[in-house]
Amino acid sequence: MTTKVGVSIDGETGEGLVDGPRVQAWLDANIPQFGDGPLSVQKIAGGATNAVFLLERNAGKAVLRRPPRVPRPDSEKVLGREARVLRALNDTDVPAPRLLGHCQDHAVTGVDFYVMSHVDGWVAISGEEDFPPPFDQPGPERDRLAFELIDGIARLANVDYQAVGLEGYGKPDNFLERQVDRWLHQLEIYRTTESYQGRELPGLAYVSDWLRGNLIETPRAGIIHGDYGFANVIFANGDKARLAAMIDWELSTVGDPLLDLGWILYTFRSKDDPPGVEDAYFNAEHFPTREALAEYYAEKTGLPLHNLTYYLVLAQFKLAVLLERKWAESAIGRRPKEYGEMFGDLVLKLLSNAEKQARAARLK
Repeated sequence: MTTKVGVSIDGETGEGLVDGPRVQAWLDANIPQFGDGPLSVQKIAGGATNAVFLLERNAGKAVLRRPPRVPRPDSEKVLGREARVLRALNDTDVPAPRLLGHCQDHAVTGVDFYVMSHVDGWVAISGEEDFPPPFDQPGPERDRLAFELIDGIARLANVDYQAVGLEGYGKPDNFLERQVDRWLHQLEIYRTTESYQGRELPGLAYVSDWLRGNLIETPRAGIIHGDYGFANVIFANGDKARLAAMIDWELSTVGDPLLDLGWILYTFRSKDDPPGVEDAYFNAEHFPTREALAEYYAEKTGLPLHNLTYYLVLAQFKLAVLLERKWAESAIGRRPKEYGEMFGDLVLKLLSNAEKQARAARLK
């Protein structure tokens, strides 16, 4: 076996984040099926949560995820949770990368990291404008993309989280009851982490009060992805729609799986919406309706959807709080002004839409 390591890391953003020789030695000892040739390391993504590297050896490709150069205090905790949920899903029918190994020995490359299988396919980061042919045009295969998206969380909702070793991964008891306080507390955290001074957020108070006053019961506890949508899945290459993998599991937990459904469906139009209705992320006019996708999910999971509006409102409330961090980062100069304005406007739109849906709701 050669000891030479061919390391090609993006010099501007990836240099020093992966110790090639040490990682190769760890791979030899822990993931021998990955091969025994020279190791190539290429940075392919990175942000505030994780840095992601493509690994290549003579037996194929894999992906390494590790905290960013300047990690958050909880970076390794979040990374460990990702590794745990991926390991739990290894032997299920949920389309997800396969966890190959999780390293907590800082002698290897300075931080915890994990290695997962590489999945070929394409990702629509910006919505439908990133879709390759034939999905770039309205038609049956584009429609099928949306149903495949729903199929992923339906499979996830059907997993017995206790049977796959995720007991204690989340706190499913009183999950919905805790959500408003949990996300309002997140806003307060920004005061420390981002020097957030706050701003007027119309709709926040109404939506918070409505969610508390119309609390519903979770029909069945399950695994939640937490940040699910077109940007966080890989579709298989080819001209037939097929979901190849659900990725980016850092917000996953155990709770009410219908929150994942609300997180997706608020972006799709209702059958009662007028043509041309705009969404926060993409124009959903040439996709299946919210009702059609909800019916498909119900058929796959057996979960009741008569309180779907609650989950639509909660999803937008949660996302608005998460995106407010981006506005806060811009306000203190950590991000470009236009970046903050874009996400700041999206926060206001989410809260406005959530308030409208809450005011019109008739829950059972």
